[in-house]
Amino acid sequence: MEAPTLPQPASRTVPPVRLTGPRRLPGWIIVALAVVMMAMMGSLVYQRSFQRGTLSLKEASNRRLDLFASVVESRVRRLEPVPATVGLHPSVVKLLREPQAQHAAAANDYLTRLNAHLGSEAVFVLDVRGVVRASSNPNLEDDSLLGHRIGYRSYFLESLAGRSTRHFAIGAGGQAGYFAAHPIYDGSSVVGVAAIKIGLEALEQTWAMLGVPALVTDANHVVILSSEPPWRYTAMQELSAEQRVDLQLSRTYGTEHVTDFPLQVNLTLDDESQEVQGHITLRRTSDPANTGLVPSAAGYLVLGRTLDGMDWRVLTFTDLSAVRQQALFDAAASAMVVLVLVLLGMYLLQRRRTERQKQEAKRQLEQINADLEQEVARRTQELTDAIARLRREVGERQQTEKNLREAQDELVHAGKMAVLGQLAASITHELTQPLGGIRTLSGNAAEFLRRGNVDAAQENLSIVARLVGQMASIIEPLKGFARKSEARPSATDVGHVVSQALFLFQLRLRHENVQVDNQCTPGSWTAWCDANRLEQVLVNLVANALDAMRDASERRLQITVRPAQLPNRAALSIEVQDSGKGLSDTDLSNLFQPFYTTKPSGAGLGLGLVICRDIAAESGGTLQARNVPGAGACFTLTLPLPP
Repeated sequence: MEAPTLPQPASRTVPPVRLTGPRRLPGWIIVALAVVMMAMMGSLVYQRSFQRGTLSLKEASNRRLDLFASVVESRVRRLEPVPATVGLHPSVVKLLREPQAQHAAAANDYLTRLNAHLGSEAVFVLDVRGVVRASSNPNLEDDSLLGHRIGYRSYFLESLAGRSTRHFAIGAGGQAGYFAAHPIYDGSSVVGVAAIKIGLEALEQTWAMLGVPALVTDANHVVILSSEPPWRYTAMQELSAEQRVDLQLSRTYGTEHVTDFPLQVNLTLDDESQEVQGHITLRRTSDPANTGLVPSAAGYLVLGRTLDGMDWRVLTFTDLSAVRQQALFDAAASAMVVLVLVLLGMYLLQRRRTERQKQEAKRQLEQINADLEQEVARRTQELTDAIARLRREVGERQQTEKNLREAQDELVHAGKMAVLGQLAASITHELTQPLGGIRTLSGNAAEFLRRGNVDAAQENLSIVARLVGQMASIIEPLKGFARKSEARPSATDVGHVVSQALFLFQLRLRHENVQVDNQCTPGSWTAWCDANRLEQVLVNLVANALDAMRDASERRLQITVRPAQLPNRAALSIEVQDSGKGLSDTDLSNLFQPFYTTKPSGAGLGLGLVICRDIAAESGGTLQARNVPGAGACFTLTLPLPP
């Protein structure tokens, strides 16, 4: 049923509140100015923060460099004067004057004890031809090997010329070291050279002190020590052909092939403080993955120090990413401060403008409020009238629905009465036989009593009581079927209802010789419906089936029940199938139309199946019809299962 609709009152447009005030700058101009101010402040703060961070990082790096230089001096340079004292020992001078076995043994013993006391790698003595005559490690495969000729070494050649010298070199055994040498005099003549090899392993353990990638170069600007293995024995400046020949002849770097340093380092030297600064770039021929440094967008701070009294230079490479991040953070913070100040200024200006607008808005709203009150009063009256009309319409429609339900119940009851009218003949026949027997037996019982034969009279009366019970069993189902009641769904035993419906047609089934195949036994299936209404539907379907088989040669009525499915819940289907000629296409399309019937004129009103369909729908089920090939028509009643 379509719901009633409320009448729409005439609409009235409320004029909008127009607030006036001083003209403001366009929003995009304000945003642009704020962005420019934030960019300028951020750029200025970034530059100052980056400079301040770089200066602080430089100071910290210089302190570590000073500490590293002191470690080098304490572990390496402290042994430089030792070769000058070796030439003063008598056994060494005697050995160079007279290279005899006993002098060599004495010199070796002295050098061994001296080397053990100093903790150096080796202490050895060479003659003017560069042959090792005495050594603390006479059998070690190195420059100190006894009898080994190393006249090509730079430290030997310079000392032979009368100068004390210090050089880095890779020994004959492949171990790098720091060599210090001093000429040995016999009078005013140089008769040999005393040398000491100082190990560099202790310096390799000090890289953690610097905390950043670092390296040490010698006088040739070749990396001799480094925290990064790929940097070792690479030249930070291009070596000339003459330098390469000299280095090859002196075997300073042994068998190592000196290549270019993977980074282009541009250095500047402060002559007063001996501080080295610079920046780095990647060489075109270098692979970025083999530079030894993690790529950094901020770059690296290169700082160095020339070690006092040595031809070595130490360089550190400090990543500026942390400084750059801090500078970016400071710049972002300053930009946010500018943004907050701009927003605060805009807020204050907007607040002033809002206060001015509030006064104007208040005046206009008071006028609008008065107009709205009048409009609300008018619409309220219209709605009150509309509600009264709706209540009258709803009452009328509710009464109409009640009348329709009562008419439907009357129609259902009329259908029952029509079925009972059709069954009247068979019911009368069923009752005639017991009534005739009762009349005869009651007369006999009266005669027996007159004669005084009480036992015979009692026997006849017992038979009369049994016949009365038989008549009651015939009438009782009819009373229940004919009862007029409202539909009340409940859990209903389908087999019991089917048995009651078949009982009503018991005489007709026998007289028309109909074979009944009832596969629905009591207690086997339960449906959610009204039992009385279900019986009415089954009686109607069985009666139609018997009518359809009236002219059939074989009359067979089959009732089956099987599980089914409705759209929203589980169900069961009851199929009533006959062996008649079936239904035509016209019959199937119009079967459930009111007043359409397949029976002869006057035999039916065409409302039975319509009522049955409505009863099925009222229970939440369906009623459908179809033809079974070679068997007749089949009506399927689908009902929901109990919840």
